[in-house]
Amino acid sequence: MSITDPIADMLTVIRNAQSARKEKVDCPASKIKEEVLKIVKTSGYIENYRRIEDGKQGILRVYLRYSKNKDGVITGLKRISKPGRRVYVDKEHIPYVYGGTGVAVLSTSKGMMSDQEARKDKLGGEVLCYVW
Repeated sequence: MSITDPIADMLTVIRNAQSARKEKVDCPASKIKEEVLKIVKTSGYIENYRRIEDGKQGILRVYLRYSKNKDGVITGLKRISKPGRRVYVDKEHIPYVYGGTGVAVLSTSKGMMSDQEARKDKLGGEVLCYVW
């Protein structure tokens, strides 16, 4: 069975692992997923991630982050731009996720970046997902 939306699949794996209070989770690797995880890590929503080479596609191991009372730091993940409907924004309409407390991941002409970086560089692009 082929996966039509690998980014949505990765977000679902992370969401399910967080609700099951797992320490780490594995998903198939790709460059775009790695870039999304880098932004999510920089924003402080996951502890870390690393790529494990298995001689094939590779595996991304994501180490989830929890608060002191064992609640997940990620309260929500939402895929915005989907294969059937791409969502693009210009520099004036970059969304604020939960009033700026969350992060939107954008694919711009200068590469993948968070909503804050895109506003600072005055770039628009495709809105991939929201994390809050």
